[in-house]
Amino acid sequence: MKKIIKIPALILSFCTVFNITACNEKKPDSSEETIPETTAVINTEPAEPAYSEPDISGQTIYWIADYNLNPEENENRSTAISLFNDVYGANIEYIHTDRNKIFETIDERILSGEPVDMVPYEINSVPEGVTKNIYQPLDDYFDVLEWDSELWENMHETAEMFSYDGNHYVIPYSISDPLVITYSRKLMKSEKLDDPYELYKQGKWDWNTFNQMTEKFISQQTEYTRYGIAGYFGEACLYSTGKTVVSLEDGKLVNNINDSEIAKAEEFMIKTADIYNDGWHSSFPQNMNTLFYAMQDWSLKESNALNPDADLMVVPFPKSPDSDKYYMYANYNARMLVKGSDKGNAVAEYIKCERLAETSEKYKDAKKALATQKITTPKGITVGYITDEQYDALQEYTDPTKLTPVFDFGYGMGSVMYGEGNYDFETRGIMNRLAYEFTEQKGNAENWEKLREICSGTIDEEIKKLQKG
Repeated sequence: MKKIIKIPALILSFCTVFNITACNEKKPDSSEETIPETTAVINTEPAEPAYSEPDISGQTIYWIADYNLNPEENENRSTAISLFNDVYGANIEYIHTDRNKIFETIDERILSGEPVDMVPYEINSVPEGVTKNIYQPLDDYFDVLEWDSELWENMHETAEMFSYDGNHYVIPYSISDPLVITYSRKLMKSEKLDDPYELYKQGKWDWNTFNQMTEKFISQQTEYTRYGIAGYFGEACLYSTGKTVVSLEDGKLVNNINDSEIAKAEEFMIKTADIYNDGWHSSFPQNMNTLFYAMQDWSLKESNALNPDADLMVVPFPKSPDSDKYYMYANYNARMLVKGSDKGNAVAEYIKCERLAETSEKYKDAKKALATQKITTPKGITVGYITDEQYDALQEYTDPTKLTPVFDFGYGMGSVMYGEGNYDFETRGIMNRLAYEFTEQKGNAENWEKLREICSGTIDEEIKKLQKG
């Protein structure tokens, strides 16, 4: 049964109250008017017993992170903060800490009797943070979140990926920063190659078509050495089969390194290493000697500005030929409720504000207009932009109903499993090695069998440390 969503009138008519910049930036306080509430009926089935939304007015959430959710000087409030302040009458107080010291800062504040309520989701939140009793689950606040309403319906499966010990500690309100492949349509046409975006729409963008295109491109040598791909693609390649290194099955962490699908991905990575343009590339190579460029979408604005005539486009990493789905490696945006906090209702309301800001139809046009604005210097030089077509494609790639998101518990199992260490062979994390051993961070494993042998025992040991019972 769909639940009735009770939404303040401010939310329903947001774009008539706030200007376009509020949809993605922080906005200064400008309105003190009282906004009446209205009820939007989503379904007319018999109503469940009335749910009384908690009154959190006057409450303050203590937020520990390396960034402030509130506006800094001369900044605008974000949409979520505007809703939280103006609709619910609650506030957030920022407590700064280094990103890699969040666990320690929480412990210090608890021991000193200082409040702490909410922290950002980090890749080590689950299972490491959960097993250290840093967080409390959000299951008791599903009514506040309106979890069973249409607001969250396309995020349920994604949240289930993070479920641990039968509880939901991570409720992503959005997915961002997808690792994508950038290419030049102009270059594709000149080389008489198919458009990868069209192949993607037809379900034909896979390892085989990728190999065929790069082989043809490299075979037509010019005065410059040609390459198939540059950038970072290890994680996207590893998960293009949909199989994770560590999974949770029947409540137990499981080492999947011997799975044939992971072997296929690693062998494809080894083959791709032969056509890899190594070194750091912060944008699509301007000399057109590289066919594909892999990076999270933050690089696209600069790539467009540096290649204005290249007609750039983005696609997901090609899928395994044996898969009927495209899998996406991306970041998950979520807020964690700290164990011992008495502000669970307020934290849940804030998470709901973040979700509303991300999903409401009222906000989408304004968000797109802001995201596609050209970035220019004071002298009028364009240094970054995203086209409408690129923006729409990126929205699709972070939609869990269009591409299948992936979460690997291996990344959240501590520094032995994930971390650069001293950037050398001996101290690099297992997950880092599995993603980049055969490309830009070469170690001493000459083949997949050797790397698997090196990593397998360590994964088993780290699972034993975390696993209960």
